[in-house]
Amino acid sequence: MSDPARESTRRRLTAKQAETVERLGQAAAKVLGREGFAGLTVRRVAAEAGVGAATAYTYFSSKEHLVAEVFWRRLAESPCVAYQSDDPAVRVIEVLGHISQPVADEPEFAGAVTTALLGRDPDVEVLRLRIGRVIRDRLAEAVGADADPGVVDTLELLYSGALVRAGMGYASYDEIARRLETAARLLLG
Repeated sequence: MSDPARESTRRRLTAKQAETVERLGQAAAKVLGREGFAGLTVRRVAAEAGVGAATAYTYFSSKEHLVAEVFWRRLAESPCVAYQSDDPAVRVIEVLGHISQPVADEPEFAGAVTTALLGRDPDVEVLRLRIGRVIRDRLAEAVGADADPGVVDTLELLYSGALVRAGMGYASYDEIARRLETAARLLLG
């Protein structure tokens, strides 16, 4: 996998550009924490980061794109799980917990990710594919080489459905983690 810090949805980044994108991502998390998704704008994030709005728009086409990019970077930069068990169910539970971490401690960010990833922005569509590929690869590795592709598909559906449910406020992320564990055990034995 290439270095997510040097990648953008739109182009490869120089070190200075990657630093600007990182500052914008950090500022987005701060603005989301204070204002929620409704109060988030690319202009507000740019001001928080000390970057011109025009510069911010060269990297992000919309607030949905910005939030999706921050989530993708967090997910891609997180190291893969070092498995503690030979049991596929335990490994899947470890992966599900690990890939939920980028949003678990920030409910405003988590809700924003859910909203952003459901959007139709073409840049978000690119990120949705990248995010989906990382999640699928990690789940498939946890299940094992001889895994039934239907099991991996089902695990993906469980994960995405759980995040949407939590993002809509129907359950806490801790509760979702417990439910994902139960579902993985039922599916994998």
